[in-house]
Amino acid sequence: MSAAMYTRPIGRGAEPAPPAASAEAGPDPIVQSHQRSQAYGITANTEPDFSSPGRVALTEALDENRFLFQHAAPVMETLYDQIVNTHSMVLLTSAKGMVLHSLGDTDFLEKASRVALTPGMDWSEQTKGTNAIGTALTEEEALTVHGNQHYLNANKFLTCSAAPIFDPYGQVIGALDVTGDHRSFHQHTLALVRMSAQMIENHMFADIFPKAIRIHFHTRSEFLGTLVEGIAVFSPEGRFISANRSAQFQIGLPFAALKAHTFSSLFGLPISALFELFSGAMPNPKQLCLHNGVSVWCRAKIKQANPWSSAKPMGQDQEPAAEAQAGAPAAPFKTSVKKMQFSTLHYLDTGDPQVSNVIHKLRMVSGKDIPVMILGETGTGKDLLAQAIHGDSPRSAQPFVSVNCASIPETLIESELFGYEEGAFTGARKKGSIGKILQAHGGTLFLDEIGDMPKHLQARLLRVLQERRVSPLGAGKEVDVDVAVVCATHKNIKDMIARGDFREDLYYRLNGLVVRLPALRERTDFELVVKKILHTLCENAAQIGISTQVMDLFKRYHWPGNFRQLHNLLRTAVVMVGCQGSIEMEHLPDDFLEELEHGLPNPIAARFLGHATPAPPLPDMPSTAPMPDPIAEGGRLQDVALSAMAQMLRLHKGNVSAAAKALGVSRNTIYRKKDQLPPDVL
Repeated sequence: MSAAMYTRPIGRGAEPAPPAASAEAGPDPIVQSHQRSQAYGITANTEPDFSSPGRVALTEALDENRFLFQHAAPVMETLYDQIVNTHSMVLLTSAKGMVLHSLGDTDFLEKASRVALTPGMDWSEQTKGTNAIGTALTEEEALTVHGNQHYLNANKFLTCSAAPIFDPYGQVIGALDVTGDHRSFHQHTLALVRMSAQMIENHMFADIFPKAIRIHFHTRSEFLGTLVEGIAVFSPEGRFISANRSAQFQIGLPFAALKAHTFSSLFGLPISALFELFSGAMPNPKQLCLHNGVSVWCRAKIKQANPWSSAKPMGQDQEPAAEAQAGAPAAPFKTSVKKMQFSTLHYLDTGDPQVSNVIHKLRMVSGKDIPVMILGETGTGKDLLAQAIHGDSPRSAQPFVSVNCASIPETLIESELFGYEEGAFTGARKKGSIGKILQAHGGTLFLDEIGDMPKHLQARLLRVLQERRVSPLGAGKEVDVDVAVVCATHKNIKDMIARGDFREDLYYRLNGLVVRLPALRERTDFELVVKKILHTLCENAAQIGISTQVMDLFKRYHWPGNFRQLHNLLRTAVVMVGCQGSIEMEHLPDDFLEELEHGLPNPIAARFLGHATPAPPLPDMPSTAPMPDPIAEGGRLQDVALSAMAQMLRLHKGNVSAAAKALGVSRNTIYRKKDQLPPDVL
């Protein structure tokens, strides 16, 4: 059943009753869900169940879903960046509907707590009736449940959009959900949730088959490496193992049918020919023909038995000879010791005086066992600097272990950091876990967002740093540990100390040398930074240029997301250019151009968007025009949705039906936005 059937636009006025089933569209999932809810014995007036299963049960669920959480957490942060300030929250649940993790606007989190929409709570249909999480898991399809479509009266102030997440074996492993106030309903939220769920699935593919052959393919070469590429996994003998949803769509076969196929039956070549095609250090994409006659561009990734032994720069595929017995899942929490491309302080020194001063200080303390604290806004490259500190230290051949204290739930961070013995708590893994601190033994421990570490764990960390010994949970002994410590935060730790939120003694243990990374808008080496990022995005980066108009806009923009935002913007532009030519205005995302139009008196952006250049303010009368309301005027979420529509239409060469199906929306949704889309996409 298509997810497009679920996205019924509903206005902000009177709430509709659950829609009736349509003979043409098939059984309506909301109607069917209401029928199931009645069969479960739930009544519409049932009060929300606030009886938490307890910390132990949540810890067990988090431990069982570590692999899912590891890959979902960064995607959740990106998704939340797109919906921030829209009275919404992002949730991750288990396959059974238990909420594992949430991110949300403070004002809405309080409302959500009134209906038990918090970690540890069960949102399956059996307990909450019709709701996006439980119903999406039951139907195994993405859908939106809006207002009165909820079964419980207590939940009818919500609008929820959820998508199931499938593991690489085709089984539902959890759900991703965006929930908000029904008055702030955006009909494009479901498309963003669907794309984010697919991104999580694609990330999981990269880790779970350590010895298998992965084929990345698409009908257009510029979409290799993007969210829409197909990924199919085969054993070294050519036996089919798995395929993501984009691959199933392009091949034209469901997961169950693909199990009967081999590489040869799908691509028309023996597996030995694949090794010959993709031999060499970094082969270019090759064109192959699928069994259904569709021509696709392919890259092959053939991993080593130990995927963490490589020291090759990021962006280059490993192509060693494959080994037998593929298909066994990799351990989800192994520690990477490979060096990234930004691996040395020298590489990061691109001429900015502030950065040069930071690097000079770091070189002076390198190898002296002095802890380093990195300050700076989100996205300024604190993690890259930490890797460079490790890469230039005498410990560079040992592990670099990164822990994001903000993204790991409070109930899980203790076992993640300090490890645990077998049987330490119900649900603990056999043989236990050594924890991140011991994983970093001999190397560097990077504590990112240290300001978010729970207060009760700060004392344990302080003791480890003072005594250089770790006691895993449930263990009767302490273990010696030798680590260099680098931490980072965007918060004002001294203010937190004054409020009692951070231990002063831990702060002085961590801040042996404090350095601050400047924001991107403060740097004088902007053009060189852009060139270095382009070099990491495309093997033909030397042929990529940026027009004077675009560079002028870049230099005048305030870059609230710093390097992370610039990297994502350039990545999209490189795909649009195709790794050849020059980045022009038409290669920039629409939401970025519209933000420029509102934020800068820029005649270039205004002309490109078809608007007149704004008149300058009169002398002594500065403009006081208010910033647009993100909810009343669509805001960032609307901009992102329009950009997604435009890119999907370009991908499908203007075919509205195909683009709508890929986005999970109706064709009418795209037609209604026709006047707001670039003229070249329709």
